[in-house]
Amino acid sequence: MKCTNKVLLLVSLFALASCGGDSTLETSAVSETTQGVSDSEIILGSHTDLSGPVAIWGVGSINGARMRFEEANEAGGVHGRQIKFVVEDTQYQIPRAIQAANKLINRDKVFAMVLALGTPTNNAVLTQQLKAGIPNMFPLTGARSMVEPYHDLKFAQRGIYYDEIRAGVKYFLEEMGKEKPCVIYQDTDYGQEILEGAEDQLKEMGQALVGVSAHKPTESEFTASIIRLRNAQCDVVFMGTIHRDTILILEAARKMKFDVVFVGNNAAYGQVIAEQESGSGEGYHAFVHMAKLYKEDGLSDIVKRWWDRYEARFNVEPGIPAMEGYRAADLVVTALENAGPDLDKAGFLAATEAIENYQDIFGYQIQFGPGDHKGVSESLLSVVEDGKWKTLATAITY
Repeated sequence: MKCTNKVLLLVSLFALASCGGDSTLETSAVSETTQGVSDSEIILGSHTDLSGPVAIWGVGSINGARMRFEEANEAGGVHGRQIKFVVEDTQYQIPRAIQAANKLINRDKVFAMVLALGTPTNNAVLTQQLKAGIPNMFPLTGARSMVEPYHDLKFAQRGIYYDEIRAGVKYFLEEMGKEKPCVIYQDTDYGQEILEGAEDQLKEMGQALVGVSAHKPTESEFTASIIRLRNAQCDVVFMGTIHRDTILILEAARKMKFDVVFVGNNAAYGQVIAEQESGSGEGYHAFVHMAKLYKEDGLSDIVKRWWDRYEARFNVEPGIPAMEGYRAADLVVTALENAGPDLDKAGFLAATEAIENYQDIFGYQIQFGPGDHKGVSESLLSVVEDGKWKTLATAITY
């Protein structure tokens, strides 16, 4: 009954979004060749979190993307067309994501969605978005649904959470000698993928989790969770968490002197975790697709110029979200350029799929191909040492 009510709520929200003249995503009549494209302009859209619990990802990624699109526009545009980037704030809420997607597709008439943030928010709109014929380009989530099942309109450029956690389980059990794996996770679509990834990898290895703890995304007290994991005698804890709950869990573990290895993924990888004044972030590991950069450690000339432009433009130093946003926008610009002046959806998708051996300015490679829109297939392992992220290993798979 609970699931039925949730479905009815989402259906109702789509219907409400159509009031006042807008059509819903389900009934949208979308041109296969012209929506969002004119002789002078290409309209791209994004629904993201600019003021909610994961705004640290939303703001940085959109800033990075805007900077790259502005560079393209200042250089004369793409084949003479200026890029217009329309961004809607969802505050990481499903109803807001549905409303935002409806507006972007039916009112703003976007050509493609770029950097849409969040697993639950993407999942809430993706079916109708694809039915409307709008490409989902490089969403800011590592959910399997962003690439599975395969769809011509879905492209990713970051690690898949399920793959990262499986790689993490294999690595820590085989390479680091851990024997009693546990999972703590948000009871969400995202957290469930972490649990499933760990369980599937352990099953393949003939083992099982010795302890599990789930919590709501809004949870702020983790004493009971730490007691449960400690009683299970875990020696490594894999985390299906994001920044806020990661920090709270690490703080609780520190206060209770629960000294085990905690391992997250790219959803919980940020300087805010590393620089906790209490030192609770020390020793925290994460499997990610990009490593945090530090200006004092030395940057290549091209990255230093990018860094300085970003600081001057947004008055803050860039982090992983800015790197990912800039790369996503650069991939879009690359595909638009390669698609030629007679831009249509089919040409854009073919040009994106033809991107191979692409290397971004940070030194990471992306590759697509027929039937393969994942972009990346390997993880690197980082750990917090002395308030900074340090790369321990690269090219890790399961």
